[in-house]
Amino acid sequence: MAGLESEKTMFEVYHDTAYSGAYEVVYYTELQDYNKETAINRALAGEHFVDGYLRNHSKEEAKKVIRSLLERMNSGEKITPDAFLEALGEHLA
Repeated sequence: MAGLESEKTMFEVYHDTAYSGAYEVVYYTELQDYNKETAINRALAGEHFVDGYLRNHSKEEAKKVIRSLLERMNSGEKITPDAFLEALGEHLA
């Protein structure tokens, strides 16, 4: 059974082809009014890689996994979207 919307964090990983050339992540449900438009526009300008929802009770651990995966990808390692989500495993909502 799916949890309440407030119990999960929506994220997207994208390839930032317009600015940094790196793989980046945006946590949509954590954006504030001051940075929302910029973050969304950057993600839209990039190439979508993967998205999903993180369980809030393990969100900080999930963010560490995402940071590690992004470091590997930005160093040239090829990771598929399925492998990315598999690495997040139980952190996904």
